[in-house]
Amino acid sequence: MSTSPPTGAHPDEPHRGDLAGRLNWLRAGVLGANDGIVSVASLVVGVAGATTDSAPLLAAGVAGLVGGAISMALGEYVSVSSQRDSQRALIAKERRELADDPDAELAELAGIYEAKGLQPTTARRVAEELTAHDPLTAHLEAELGITEDAVVSPWAAAGASALAFTIGALLPLLAILLPPPEVRVPITFVVVLVALALTGFTSARIGGNPALRPTVRVVVGGALALAVTFAIGTLLGTSGVV
Repeated sequence: MSTSPPTGAHPDEPHRGDLAGRLNWLRAGVLGANDGIVSVASLVVGVAGATTDSAPLLAAGVAGLVGGAISMALGEYVSVSSQRDSQRALIAKERRELADDPDAELAELAGIYEAKGLQPTTARRVAEELTAHDPLTAHLEAELGITEDAVVSPWAAAGASALAFTIGALLPLLAILLPPPEVRVPITFVVVLVALALTGFTSARIGGNPALRPTVRVVVGGALALAVTFAIGTLLGTSGVV
C-alpha cells in the first residue's frame, strides 16, 4: 500500500520549515571560506613580494589563519548570542501572554489568519485547531516566524565559521609554501582565483541566482587584493624596509 504525499506537495521539492535556515548556514560557510581564501592569500602574497624565505611566509600564513579563524568565531558568537537572546525573550513573552490571557491570544491568532485572506469563521476555526494542538508553536510561527527548536546556537555558529575560514585559508597557505620559490606566487594566484570562482559560483547557486556576475565580482575583487598586496610587499622588500 503506497503512501501519497500531502496535497500540494511535490516529491522533488523540499517543504521543511528549516530549509531557509540550512541554506543560510551553507551560504555563511561558503562566505567564511571565501574570507579565509582572500585574507590569508593577500597576506602571504604580500610577504612573498618582499622575501622568498619560507619561514616568514609560514609564520605570516599561520598567524593569519589562526587570527582570522578566532576573529570570525568571536564575531559570529557575539552576533548569534544576541540573536538567540532576542529569540528566547520573544518566546518567553509569548508564553506569558498565553498563560495570562489565552482568549485574547486566540483572537489575535485568528486575526492574523483573517488578515492573510481567510474568512473570519475559517480563520477562527484554524486558530482554535492549532491552539488545541500546540498554542505556543502556533503563535510563534504565525506572529514571529520562529519555533522553539529554531533557536540558534552561538557555539555551533562560531565553530562553523572558524572551520569554514580555516578550510579556505589552507588553500593559499599550501599554495605559497609547497611550490619552488620562483613559481610560488603565480601558482598561488591561479589556485586562489580558481577557488574564488568556485565559492562565487556556489554562493550564487545557493541563492538561486545566475552565477556569472557574482563569480566575476568575487574573482576580480580577489585578483585586485592579491595584486595590491603583492605590489606593496615588493615595494617594501625593494626599499629595504623588510
